[in-house]
Amino acid sequence: MSGAVGREAVFPTRQSLGLMKSKLKGAETGHSLLKRKSEALTKRFREITRRIDEAKRKMGRVMQIAAFSLAEVTYAVGGDIGYQVQESAKQARFRVRTKQENVSGVFLPQFESYTAEGINDFGLTGLGKGGQQVQRCRETYARAVETLVELASLQTAFVILDEVIKVVNRRVNAIEHVIIPRTENTIKYINSELDELDREEFYRLKKVSNKKQRDTAAQDAEILGKREQEAGKAAGPGAQATTHAADILGEHQDQDVIF
Repeated sequence: MSGAVGREAVFPTRQSLGLMKSKLKGAETGHSLLKRKSEALTKRFREITRRIDEAKRKMGRVMQIAAFSLAEVTYAVGGDIGYQVQESAKQARFRVRTKQENVSGVFLPQFESYTAEGINDFGLTGLGKGGQQVQRCRETYARAVETLVELASLQTAFVILDEVIKVVNRRVNAIEHVIIPRTENTIKYINSELDELDREEFYRLKKVSNKKQRDTAAQDAEILGKREQEAGKAAGPGAQATTHAADILGEHQDQDVIF
């Protein structure tokens, strides 16, 4: 059973050979497509990794500025500015919507931030004092939230692409190192078995042909011998009569006539 290692258990026929060749062609086509998909996803993955690094650096700077801005507001307004914001704000102006991006058959969610118009519940905050600092702090935190949404979108795409690339690479490796070699070994096995069957068939036909030739030669020799026997039997009495007549003429010779 050592010959069954590295190949599929199939019966060596012409039909099996055709099926294995079709399977090999499909495996090679699938390997090529998956390889291209993996390359496209890896390229996008590297781009997202670069953008995540930039977004994190930007987030650090923006949050630092926002923290200083909040400190300025607290110094200028005094009291708990967070409580005032929560009491004054009834509806959110800063909102997030989602959409999908198709990258080689993989749908990546993208988060997009926008500001709803017509909602300004935060407008009267800091009316008594520190209005400019409050406005500046609000704009700073709006940019920070936008950066945070962008970073969340990139992180989500990063996690999804990481899992998809692993799956695609496993499939590529399985096709390249398991399916294609096994199919090629199966095709070689079928070809060798078919060649062996062809040689056996040729040897059998040759033996049958030689036997027929020997049988035909024996039949021809037998027929020729029968014909010779029949010819000898048919020509036997005439030959004996001729010999007897010759003997009679030899024994009874006429005497010479003298004039």
